Amino acid sequence: MHIGSMISGASNPFFSLEFFPPVDESQLPSFFNTAERLRILSPLFVSVTHGASGSQHRNTLAVTAELARRDFTCMPHLTCVGAEPGGIAQFLRELRAASVDNVLALRGDTPAWQSRSAEEHFKHAGDLVAFIRANAPDMGIGVAAYPAPHPESLTFTEDREYTAQKLRSGADFAVTQLFFDVREYENLVTSLRVRGVNTPVVPGILPIQSFDSLRRVLSMCGANIPGNFYLDLEEALRNGGEEALREAGLKFAVRQIRHLLDMGAPGIHLYTLNRSELCLRIADEAKLGRSKSNSSKTV
Repeated sequence: MHIGSMISGASNPFFSLEFFPPVDESQLPSFFNTAERLRILSPLFVSVTHGASGSQHRNTLAVTAELARRDFTCMPHLTCVGAEPGGIAQFLRELRAASVDNVLALRGDTPAWQSRSAEEHFKHAGDLVAFIRANAPDMGIGVAAYPAPHPESLTFTEDREYTAQKLRSGADFAVTQLFFDVREYENLVTSLRVRGVNTPVVPGILPIQSFDSLRRVLSMCGANIPGNFYLDLEEALRNGGEEALREAGLKFAVRQIRHLLDMGAPGIHLYTLNRSELCLRIADEAKLGRSKSNSSKTV
């Protein structure tokens, strides 16, 4: 079933989960054990990330196929930077052979050893969306959205218009990049609605686990961090060490989730870090899908 239809038909806020395929095959049993433990959250769907190299491409396909065999509704990431139409078409055929009929269409980042070519077939994620829609019309398509502008966007307006164009190209829904200020999500959704785009937008949440991971996140995706939260993390680390910092990051993520649901977000896409205990605790404290009813306001 298409994830877009599942989101539109959901009667209560939901969790969806993002998994990172282990590079080492010996870690696969532990990985699938984590996925099974998180089944208790009744995730509406799960996504599987996609690396730039060929081996990681095969990893994504293999892990997605196994999760689908275990009756998870799956959505692998599909990046198009440097890709050829034939390779994309083959990947889509392999997904259908594995009974997977949803994909997250992304441009992806150019590897450090490779330069962008003016002759690339897919310059933007919107080009990939249009290709999938034309060549695999029965495939459900999600795209990424940025509450703070994409690092390559010159202005908020340019970024919002590009996101709207991606959705108009044939995407069924969007999942946001991580963010730390819920007002950015509200602004994103409002700007799309003003442009006549009513496609569901699911906010993505990542609990901060260390300052190293925070710096890596901020450098890669252009997310902003509220000054008060940064100071809280510094104080937690100074007074209680890494464990206190992780606790502060978790508590902040829970507050984000509650605020987003109050705004009327359809659900929460949780970047799991492949850690079941972390996710289960977040779900328990946020009480998502247990005692929370839909807000009358929808964004």
